[in-house]
Amino acid sequence: MRVHLITGAGSGIGAVLARRLLDRGDQVVLLVRDAGRARQLAEEIPGASTLVGDLAQPGRLSWALSKQSLPERIDSLVHVAGVVDLGSVADLPPALWEQQLAVNLVGPAELTRLLLPVLRVSRGRVVFVNSGAGLTAHAGWSAYAASKHGLKALADALRAEEAANGVRVTSIYPGRTATPMQEKVHQQEGREYDPSRFIAPESVATTILTALDLPDDAHLTDLTVRPTG
Repeated sequence: MRVHLITGAGSGIGAVLARRLLDRGDQVVLLVRDAGRARQLAEEIPGASTLVGDLAQPGRLSWALSKQSLPERIDSLVHVAGVVDLGSVADLPPALWEQQLAVNLVGPAELTRLLLPVLRVSRGRVVFVNSGAGLTAHAGWSAYAASKHGLKALADALRAEEAANGVRVTSIYPGRTATPMQEKVHQQEGREYDPSRFIAPESVATTILTALDLPDDAHLTDLTVRPTG
């Protein structure tokens, strides 16, 4: 039985992935932002355990995790959590830049740093669920795209640094996916939301499982997933 730590499992891709891993008999640990959310997810995803740590406050993650019992083994760390707020460079205030950079980039970097000793022992995998915005930035997407371009750089550097320790690193770049985040994006864009036009969260979860399940002699480095329509 393998042990997987997942961020962003409250909905969308992360929730689907957590349930599929549990259904096949793996152990799943969910990182959640506060104790109330931990209790809620424990009810929504039976069998999963939780750790409390707020990615929006990267500087407090070390303290938060030090007060809890971490798994003795972690076979994969899957970064799914993310936030998005659209706006032009001319209009986006610093607070929204800081929030997106914290949750989408600095938080994942710090969580990875804290868990690397355990990941090295298990020669585990780190999966960053990035975005098409991590490859191409469009008007109105400056802060989000900057955070996701940074996430790509984080993954690339981590892959090079940890290869000798047997830690394998994958970046996955989904196109628009039918999740609550996508619904929020459409609200910000002032457009009608039709989830049938986009990738199903189950499809992205399948992609993540493919990366997690490869034999130890191979690993996916970068994988782009796009809607067929």
